[in-house]
Amino acid sequence: MIRAEPTGGGSVVVVTLDRPERRNALDAQACHDLADAVGAAVAGGARALVLRGAGGHLCAGADLATVTDHDFAPALRRALDTVAEAPLVVVAAAEGACMGAGVQLAVAADLRVATPTARFAVPAGRLGIVVDHWTVRRVSRAVGPGQAAALLLAAEELTGERAHALGFVQRLGAPDDAVAWAEEIATLAPLSAQGHKLALRAVDDPAVDAGAVAAAHRAAWASADLVEGRAARAERRPPRFGGR
Repeated sequence: MIRAEPTGGGSVVVVTLDRPERRNALDAQACHDLADAVGAAVAGGARALVLRGAGGHLCAGADLATVTDHDFAPALRRALDTVAEAPLVVVAAAEGACMGAGVQLAVAADLRVATPTARFAVPAGRLGIVVDHWTVRRVSRAVGPGQAAALLLAAEELTGERAHALGFVQRLGAPDDAVAWAEEIATLAPLSAQGHKLALRAVDDPAVDAGAVAAAHRAAWASADLVEGRAARAERRPPRFGGR
């Protein structure tokens, strides 16, 4: 159901939701498997991760047959937190359906690439459910409060092209384009990415420790990668960052 494959010499891991017969709808087991795959990528030293779906869709949302099971909500929470807090850059590659929990995965990621015809929606109002505050905050930050209201209150659907115009999607392209971008990102200094990711989270998440943000800032400025970056610039060559 979840496949993880390294690329870019192991610096990038592509995690694929592989349940095409259900348009990659999530159940509790898939959420746990996704969290485990992200954790394994971090443990293996990956610097970027691409989240994509099989069969032409990213994720059609929660599996409605299991969404009310007692173990689904905590499993989804674990998956979203693992993606959002992973100390590497996560790129979501959206095509086809990206609905409900699919949008939650997309906003948990740091960057988003989508095909022009991808479809984003949060149809909670059609199901009689309410998404959590974490999701509302992330969606509002990603698309702006007005468009967030349209998504959440009116169940409005966005195409990938419209989402790109709003800034929710950073690049238009296919999943392979997302992988190529992640491979470029993986050549950048890992400590810079980690420090900036933590600082970006701290902008609107009071749970992020200010001390941790400051420590990440100090670590980058005291790193061997800073020395390497300056040397590479002076020598007019690509830097070789070690993440320390």
